[in-house]
Amino acid sequence: ELLKLALIGQSIFGQEVYNKLRKEGHKVVGVFTVPDKNGQADPLALAAEKDGTPVFKFPRWRAKGKPIQEVVAAYKSVGAELNVLPFCTQFIPMDVIDCPKHGSIIYHPSILPRHRGASAINWTLIQGDKKAGFTIFWADDGLDTGPILLQRECDVGQNDTVDDLYNRFLFPEGIKAMVEAVHLIADGKAPRIPQPKEGATYEGIQKKENAEISWNQPAAALHNWIRGHDKVPGAWATIDGQVVTFYGSSLLDASVPAGQELAIKGASRPGLVTKNGLVVFGNDGKMVLVRNLQFEDGKMIPASKYFSVDETTTLELTEEEKKMAEDIRAIWKGILSNVAVIEDSTDFFKSGASSMHVVRMLEEIKQKYSGLQLQNEDVYMATKFADFIQMAVRKFRGEDKEEELVIDYISKNVNNMTVNMPYQCFINGHFINADDGKTYDTINPADGSIIASVSSASLADVDKAVAAAKEAFENGEWGRMNARERGRLMYRLADLMEEHQEELATIESIDSGAVYTLALKTHVGMSVQTFRYFAGWCDKIQGATIPINQARPNHNLTFTKKEPIGVCAIVIPWNYPLMMLAWKSAACLAAGNTLVLKPAQVTPLTSLKFAELSAKAGFPKGVINILPGSGGLVGQHLSEHPDVRKVGFTGSTPTGKQIMKSAATNLKKVSLELGGKSPLIIFNDCELDRAVKMGMGAVYFNKGENCIAAGRLFVEESIHDEFVRKVVEEIKKMKIGDPLDRSTDHGPQNHKAHLEKLLQYCETGVKEGATLVYGGRQVRRPGFFMEPTVFTDVEDHMYIAQEESFGPVMVISKFKNGDVDGVLRRANTTEYGLASGVFTKDISKALYISEKLEAGTVFINTYNKTDVAAPFGGFKQSGFGKDLGKLFSPSLISHLTVQINEETTLPVVQCV
Repeated sequence: ELLKLALIGQSIFGQEVYNKLRKEGHKVVGVFTVPDKNGQADPLALAAEKDGTPVFKFPRWRAKGKPIQEVVAAYKSVGAELNVLPFCTQFIPMDVIDCPKHGSIIYHPSILPRHRGASAINWTLIQGDKKAGFTIFWADDGLDTGPILLQRECDVGQNDTVDDLYNRFLFPEGIKAMVEAVHLIADGKAPRIPQPKEGATYEGIQKKENAEISWNQPAAALHNWIRGHDKVPGAWATIDGQVVTFYGSSLLDASVPAGQELAIKGASRPGLVTKNGLVVFGNDGKMVLVRNLQFEDGKMIPASKYFSVDETTTLELTEEEKKMAEDIRAIWKGILSNVAVIEDSTDFFKSGASSMHVVRMLEEIKQKYSGLQLQNEDVYMATKFADFIQMAVRKFRGEDKEEELVIDYISKNVNNMTVNMPYQCFINGHFINADDGKTYDTINPADGSIIASVSSASLADVDKAVAAAKEAFENGEWGRMNARERGRLMYRLADLMEEHQEELATIESIDSGAVYTLALKTHVGMSVQTFRYFAGWCDKIQGATIPINQARPNHNLTFTKKEPIGVCAIVIPWNYPLMMLAWKSAACLAAGNTLVLKPAQVTPLTSLKFAELSAKAGFPKGVINILPGSGGLVGQHLSEHPDVRKVGFTGSTPTGKQIMKSAATNLKKVSLELGGKSPLIIFNDCELDRAVKMGMGAVYFNKGENCIAAGRLFVEESIHDEFVRKVVEEIKKMKIGDPLDRSTDHGPQNHKAHLEKLLQYCETGVKEGATLVYGGRQVRRPGFFMEPTVFTDVEDHMYIAQEESFGPVMVISKFKNGDVDGVLRRANTTEYGLASGVFTKDISKALYISEKLEAGTVFINTYNKTDVAAPFGGFKQSGFGKDLGKLFSPSLISHLTVQINEETTLPVVQCV
């Protein structure tokens, strides 16, 4: 059933609810909203007037406590069956509330009965609630006390502000819920659940005079008070005799930073002005970081610049800049229509503008001057017209690009060189501490020492990085750049990686345990090749024309156009930190997407060095973002983030399954390269010495931490014993030790927990009855070294026959002479299907085996020979989607189908 609705309320929220309800087919018979303010109509009124819906703008509905009869009569004239109040600041009389046959429903931004009242969202944060949400309830004559129709809730992040909760949940989900509530009423299924008395609270409206900060509280309470008042009405304190309002707070879990002391009235301990903002202290000694400060005259500054000298020099404008200033003056005049003349002293906000007008103003400026990229914060920092023009001109001239990239390095003298390693998150072109200040230690697996304390990204950092990537894709220089220019940047980045190859390989070696010579050739060398290969693809991604069945008498041209899909999240493993980054991100960038990449928690350093090189190569801000930290926190949030359009993941199968579930929240594309148990079949007609050498490489390459490592060798009976003997002989010749020593063959396992898992794996093999021929133990020296290991007599049912070790463990099973189909069945009896191999001189047998093996890659008389031009990916529970090669594009590109009628006038380029 479709209903006749009256909408009573205001704001963009009201406008969106109005639009959605009309789209669903309901008839809005009247909109009742507030009068125009400073000549500006409310957004709800604008939308309704545009559609021809009757609009009523009453300054009030009652006088001296009684309903104004003319107002009530005007309301009743529209004949509504249900009143919908999406956001209403006026007091609506009960004569109106109870008038329609279905009554009235109201949206309230709290989980009623908790936090009744107009400042509900503020109090949710002030009181440190772990859950926020909203209620749609049936109106009564109490204060938000009517029966509940439906409720929704969300988690509150440690540093969420009112804006965060509103933008992420209360606004988008609230609009959907209002429409759902109307449907429930229309279908006769809407509940009326009485509000419980237990847990009911009411807090008054927060006003500026009540928002002064009381300093004798723990840091968490200070933080909640500040963020609960951000942006309105603003928590404040007295500094140097004037009221200063605090914005953008976060808890700081770190050692006390260096800074200049700042006395704050009422605080027992001075604040510290640091490079990241103002640090203030709770009575528990813990810290809060405040990013922005606003003075009584409305001027806002970064808190880090409190003691900085103001830029008092007024710029002399060129003729072009004077024209730009007048164009901006006209834009201000169009918005501030109530102001007769825009003077230099005109204040944007004091003249009646709101946050909605900030967006409009910046968009209008962007349309006229695409080279002038301004942010919302720029307006808050320069609210007077003259200040705004000075700021805009500085940005137009590029004077704000003081930033040469500022990097705090951890520097180490190692491998006969000094390596400089960034250790902070890389977001929107800047290296910054994690939002909550948290860090963790990354460990050198060769000796267990701490290399660096690395920023541990928070949920707020994920949101910032995704927003930066989205902005770069939709509005930034990257989105406007032609494909060949994109390729030029990628070639430049590849050149820089090659210039820094020794430094990158050294960092990779100390952070992941890779033998330096292997890191130089493969970890770094193939990364450089990957970027060069995909740089060449940038301008070669093409669509197609399609012959279609024509409907007479018309003829249509139909073609597909391949377009990038948007923000891609990349989550990579710890075995090849830089190479996995290159495999995933080079293809992503070549297709024109932007990325947020989470390196493995234990190996973040080459990814952060890569971020530095990408900035030096000239990649625009926001295109590449790197977030070190927890997979369960950062990786999970990326995989469910609504603005991420694609997730690329390399790692374990269980985690891959979880990512698929999370990605379903907005049906984002997913490509997964997961676990493996790659079979290697060695026949008696092989070149045995080659099979031994290649078989050992198949298992022990990169200490066995190799996704395509041969997880199980099937050796034909007649050569089995000799094969095992030769393998053990060769293992005894291998040098285990310092990965930076050029003669080392076998370095440490990546991290301690992995070493312990491998030792447990070997214990399980012995318990199950397999024969431990060699190894199986930790090497007695500092660090996480394990002996290369060999098991024989491994039967199909055993754990080590079925599960991946991801380490230097050779698992050998014997098969009967000539039993080709039998060994094939055994090789395919696994849920994995990443890679495989066969050694035989019989080409017919080799091709037969390669056709029957269920794996994404089959190596014949070789192993581990991947190349950037050859597609790479698995079957079954080893995942899906391809890295590398020409087949990279389907998961990173969307196909747009276009049809053009023959009568359309278009410029045509004829290709012969």
